[in-house]
Amino acid sequence: MISISVDNISLSFGVETILDGISFALNEGDKMGIVGVNGAGKSSLFRVISGEYSQDSGSVYISKDKSVGILEQNTEFTDDNTLIDEMLLTYKHLLDAEDELKALNAEIESGEISLGARYATAHDAFVRNGGYEFRGRCRGMLISLGFAEEFHSLKISSLSGGQKTRVALARILLREPDILLLDEPTNHLDMNTLFWLEEFLKNYRKTLLVISHDRYFLDRVANKILEIENKRCKLYNGNYSAFVRLKENDRVIQEKHYKIQQREIARIEAHIEQQRRWGRERNIIAAESREKQLAKMERVAKPETPPDKIRMRFNKSGESGNEVLRLNHITKGYPQKPLFNDFSALITKHEHVFITGNNGCGKSTLLKIIAGKINADEGLVEYGYNVKTGYYDQENQELDDENTVIDELWNDYDKLTHTEIRNALALFLFRGDDITKKVEVLSGGEKARLTLAKLILSSMNLLILDEPTNNLDINSREALERALENFDGTIIAVSHDRYFINRLATRILAFNEVECGTIFDYRGGYEEFLEYKNNYMTVENKQNTQTESEAKRNYIENKRTQSEQRRFERKVQKTRDEIAEIEKELDCIAAEMHGEAAADHIRLSELYNREEELESRLLVLYDDWDRMSEFLD
Repeated sequence: MISISVDNISLSFGVETILDGISFALNEGDKMGIVGVNGAGKSSLFRVISGEYSQDSGSVYISKDKSVGILEQNTEFTDDNTLIDEMLLTYKHLLDAEDELKALNAEIESGEISLGARYATAHDAFVRNGGYEFRGRCRGMLISLGFAEEFHSLKISSLSGGQKTRVALARILLREPDILLLDEPTNHLDMNTLFWLEEFLKNYRKTLLVISHDRYFLDRVANKILEIENKRCKLYNGNYSAFVRLKENDRVIQEKHYKIQQREIARIEAHIEQQRRWGRERNIIAAESREKQLAKMERVAKPETPPDKIRMRFNKSGESGNEVLRLNHITKGYPQKPLFNDFSALITKHEHVFITGNNGCGKSTLLKIIAGKINADEGLVEYGYNVKTGYYDQENQELDDENTVIDELWNDYDKLTHTEIRNALALFLFRGDDITKKVEVLSGGEKARLTLAKLILSSMNLLILDEPTNNLDINSREALERALENFDGTIIAVSHDRYFINRLATRILAFNEVECGTIFDYRGGYEEFLEYKNNYMTVENKQNTQTESEAKRNYIENKRTQSEQRRFERKVQKTRDEIAEIEKELDCIAAEMHGEAAADHIRLSELYNREEELESRLLVLYDDWDRMSEFLD
C-alpha cells in the first residue's frame, strides 16, 4: 500500500530552479535515504512534503489518516521548559487525561459518587493509551539518546545546539508518526547512540525518509536511496553501497548506448550527405528517407556532467623519524570530571590512528593536547625527528570571520601569486564571486572546505584532524578519503564517521566505556575493533585491559595480521588500477597531441604539463609496485 507519493514536483526561488520534476512513491514500511551534494535541494524537498513550501508544479499525495513528523536541522523550543517537560508535551493528550482523572477523583472524594462510572471509563481509556507508561518512555528515550537522569531537569536554554537537536530527535521518535522525515539525524550523536538509533529505525514499522551524509548509517537503515543531482532525481533499490554500484553501472550503460547511437547517427548523416551530393532523384528520395529515420529515432541522452567535486592532494614535508609521537603519562580532567589518567602511547610513521568514544569523554581534548593547543595536567608530549604537523579544527577556529575567502589563504601563504591562490580555491569549489565573500557568511560546509584548502597548501608529515568530515557532503568526504589514502605520512584523527574510519584506520584509541578515564589501544582496523569490543569490552565481560589473557592476545594478533593482509591487498589493487588509469590517460594525451591539438599551442602546452604531472606520478607508482611485487606470489 502506497504511503506517500511525490509526482513531478518543481520548486524555484526567483529565477533559480531548486527542484525540477521530482517523482517517487514509497510503500508503508519503506525506508528511503536521500543523498546529494550540499545545496542540491534535499531539505527543500522535505519542506514541500511537510507543506512549509508551496511547489511551483506537481503534487504530494499522503495516504489517508497518515500522520507526518519532521525533524529539521533547526528546531524551536520553549527555552523555559526542562528536558523532561519538553518530552512530556509529546503526550499532551495523556497529561490532559491525567488532569481530568485527578479532578474527577477530587469530586468523588468530596461526595459526588455519581461520577464513579465516568471516572472508570476515563481511567480505562487512560490505561489503554499508555497512561502509566508514558513518563517512563520519555525518560528512556532521553537516556537512549545520551541524556543521563541528571540532565532531565535542565532547562532547554542551557543546552548546546547539538543537544537541542538530540532533544528534538527524542521528541519526534516518541510520537512515532506514520511518515517520519529526518534531516541529518546522526549529527551530534556519539557511537553508542548512533548504533541505538540505527536499531530503532531498522525496526521502525512505518515509513521513513532520511537525509544523511552518513554512509554507514544509510547502509544499515535504508532499503531505497533517492539521489538528487542537477535538480532532478532517481530512485534506487537497496542501501547506500548498492546505490553506488547501481549508479556507476547505469552511467556506464548509458554512456555506452549514447556513444553507439552517436556513431549510428554520424553514419546516417554521412550517408545522407553522400546521397545529396550525387543529386539524382533516387538519391534525393533515399536521403529524405534516412532523414525521416533520424527524425523518428528516440535519442539517448548524453550522461549529465556530475556536480563538481573538491580535489585535493596533501603535500608531504620530507620523511619523519620512525617514532612520530610519544605520549608520556598524560593526565587531563576538570573538577569532578576526570577525562583520562596516566595514558602513554607511541605512534609510529605511517600509522592512521583514530580516537573514538562517547561525546564528552575527552577525544577532542586529547587531540588538542597532541596538537599543542592546550596543556595536559600532567605528562609530556614528545615529537620525533623532523615531524611537521598540520591541524584541522572541527570548529574552524583557525578562520578569521573578518577576512574574505581569498585573504584567508593569502594571509597565510603570501608568497603565492594571485593565480595560484585562486587555483587552490577553485579546487575546493570557490569560484567567481565566492572568493570575495566574508568568512562570517559562509555555511558550515564552506568553512570546512576553506579550512581544508588552508591545510592542503601547508607541507606536513603528521596530520591531526578533529572531525574533518563534519559539514561535508558525501562527494567531499570521498575526495578527502582518497587524499588521505594517498598521503604518505602519519594521521591522528577524531571522527564519528564510521565509513571514514573503516576505510582509513590502522589503529584505534578507544575511550573505555567500562572503566571511566582509561583509553584502550587496539592495533588494527575498525571492523576488527568492533568485533573485539563486542566480545571482550562489554559490561558483562568486564576485564582489566592491562592484563589480557593469552587467548585475547592471540585473538588480537590474528585479527591484526588479517587486517594488514587486507590493507595490503587493497593497496595492491589500488596501485594497479591507478597505473592502468594513468597509462590510459597518457595514451589519450599522446593521441590528442599528434591529432586535434597539433596546431593548438595553448592546448598543446596544457597537455605537456598534464603529461609531465602524470609521468611523475607514474614513476612513484612503479616504485611502489616494485616494492610490493616482492611480497606477491
